[in-house]
Amino acid sequence: MEPFLKADKITKRYSSITALNSIDLDIEEGESLVLLGPNGAGKSTLLGTLAGRVRPTGGTVFLRGEDIRKNGEARALTGYLSHSSLLYPGLTATENLSLYADMYGLDRPGERIEEMLVLVGLWGRRSDRVGGFSRGMEQRLAIARSMLHDPGLLILDEPFSGLDYLSARTLLEVLGSFRDGKRTMIISTHDLHSAGLIGEQTAVLDRGRLRFRGKPAGDLRELYEGLVREDKV
Repeated sequence: MEPFLKADKITKRYSSITALNSIDLDIEEGESLVLLGPNGAGKSTLLGTLAGRVRPTGGTVFLRGEDIRKNGEARALTGYLSHSSLLYPGLTATENLSLYADMYGLDRPGERIEEMLVLVGLWGRRSDRVGGFSRGMEQRLAIARSMLHDPGLLILDEPFSGLDYLSARTLLEVLGSFRDGKRTMIISTHDLHSAGLIGEQTAVLDRGRLRFRGKPAGDLRELYEGLVREDKV
């Protein structure tokens, strides 16, 4: 049986730099995977490729057994948070989410938008233009955007970046509630404590190579730092 999401020999080069080096990765439906790695390891490139937003130099990403670039369901099925918020600063929070609600053809957009704005603590700022938001507020709205259409596949690149303690804790609770065996999550983070709470599985990427994939035994910090340190020797 094919895995829900499969990276097959994924390579990505930018001129003379190899960001990803023949990555093989299988992710089952309903699985939650946390991706760890130092800056420059290739995490963002890998997540963008798995989301179908970055075209690999070599290899193929399969979603439900079909090339993700040819899978008509892929964009509707995937919620993706990158380092770019994909929000329009001249529009209000509500207007931004309304734009994406129209794109996804949501049945009751008003109710869903209200639900998401309340969830990320921005209901009181719903009529404010995003250009006046702080970094943390913009990040929270970007998270709401990525979850707006209730995607079956959620790919989040550093979702805790820019969030204060309370916002980060709320997001942890939301992501924890998604671990229901139905939604598939792939999340990169530098927060090892959060990683241990979110992910049933862990992958460690270093210099474009997958160094570890599985359920770590023992201390996650020791495992992560040890693997990365080993590659620097």
